[in-house]
Amino acid sequence: MKINFIKYTAILAITSLIMVGCSNNDNNEPTPIPVDFSGTFMQKDQMGRPAVNTVFVSASSKDEFNVTVPSEQNAKFQSMFEANLKGLSPAFANPGDTNALGLDAAAFTGLLATDVLNVSLDGKTTFFDGTNVLTGRALADDVITVELLLIFGGEDFSENPTLSDDNVSANDKPFLTSFPYLASPW
Repeated sequence: MKINFIKYTAILAITSLIMVGCSNNDNNEPTPIPVDFSGTFMQKDQMGRPAVNTVFVSASSKDEFNVTVPSEQNAKFQSMFEANLKGLSPAFANPGDTNALGLDAAAFTGLLATDVLNVSLDGKTTFFDGTNVLTGRALADDVITVELLLIFGGEDFSENPTLSDDNVSANDKPFLTSFPYLASPW
């Protein structure tokens, strides 16, 4: 059974809060509350790299992409990603054109078609910091701008400047310095 990760996480969080916060026994031990996982669940989106599925997977293939095991995504979807990249980006208009990573259209879309988040085990964790690229993801990383730069910016990020920035330079609220690190809701 495929489980919708967000729904599962929400159910788990709510159940945990109820079990921890609501107890009427004298020993202050939580009373287990049964959780109903019956029904049909479906994964809605793979998000190793935000916006990749949205941009490069054709509308008729989005559900198939979302349920495809990442190790099989490249073989099934790389050619679609490449065709869509070439149709979108003038930075890859000519054979041999590369982006700032030195990747041509085929190599770049081969990287993107496997929707997983690469994580460096021995270096800085960042989506892009000027030197390190796709070595993980920090909360403050401007992921969409980095993706736009790699798609439209050409070899040195100077091509197509109006397409290479989402013009959102920071989170609307500061991140916390301790777990869970995310900013509080509005």
